[in-house]
Amino acid sequence: MGLPNSLTYLAALALAMLLLVSHAGSQQRKPDDGLTPTIQVEVNVVNILATVRDKHGAFVKNLTKDDFILTEHHQPQQIKYFEHETDVPLTIGLLIDVSGSQSGLVDIERQAASQFFSQVLREGDVAFLIRFSGDVELLQDITGSPRVLQAALQGQGVSSGGSPQPSPVVLTVSSGGTALYDAVYVAARERFMHRAGRKAMVLITDGIDFGSDRTLADAIKTAQQADTVIYSIRYFDLGAYVDNSFQVYTQVMDSALRTMSEETGGRVFYVDKKHPLPQVFDELQQEMRSQYAISYAPTTEKLDGSYRRVNLRMRDHNLKVQARKGYYAIPSRK
Repeated sequence: MGLPNSLTYLAALALAMLLLVSHAGSQQRKPDDGLTPTIQVEVNVVNILATVRDKHGAFVKNLTKDDFILTEHHQPQQIKYFEHETDVPLTIGLLIDVSGSQSGLVDIERQAASQFFSQVLREGDVAFLIRFSGDVELLQDITGSPRVLQAALQGQGVSSGGSPQPSPVVLTVSSGGTALYDAVYVAARERFMHRAGRKAMVLITDGIDFGSDRTLADAIKTAQQADTVIYSIRYFDLGAYVDNSFQVYTQVMDSALRTMSEETGGRVFYVDKKHPLPQVFDELQQEMRSQYAISYAPTTEKLDGSYRRVNLRMRDHNLKVQARKGYYAIPSRK
């Protein structure tokens, strides 16, 4: 047989060398050499719901991400996702104060809340209902049915599966007083923490807390960890207070509700004769449908559980933005 064709010979030689190198590499790379077959990367994404108003208080709905300036601990951040999204699924937790000072308002609250659920819940939205005084009680678990929520408001609760829930489920037990902070804490931890989408906690209360095991700081921290916006409706019956006790407590009431709401991206609504509860609920549901959804991946990637201060502001100084003030950098945040 004669000499092989030169091209065929070179191709065979190259293949042999490749197989040799590959075999040597496989021999050197043993399972115990510390290498892993895949690389897992955990990406931390912070979600912000923002409401923007003009100098007259009207909602501004035609903005782009370039209209916003976002910083975290004074470091500029790039907005990765931006949308004026009013139909992202919404989870609402309505927490009603039924302590002694609020007893004269319960019927009005039931009627207004019933109408609110009918107006605000759309397909894909869900809600739950909690009442609190000394104890914190779940009147209605998460449901998408306004009818079921309305029944719970009248004391005829139904479980999340649709079966009868003849009595409230006690979530926390207090020694007495009004457990406002406990109610916020347990609602955020047990009902909001692992839910996706937009989340809003609505408080109807005079703002007084006596008897909570949790502090105001605990309540705010847990709501922030659950990515939950708190809207406070300050509603009180002057007839329930003796002498000047209302004046003594009013500054404390305002401070607590304002802090919880503003730190989480919400605000406080005030009920009076010129601004009745049904009107407040109507304004609230309009605000929930007028939000911008903003997300970003922080330049500081370390997830060490620390609190990160966030500042979202407008390039146009005539516009005012309402958004959360910070978040906790927790691994595997939902």
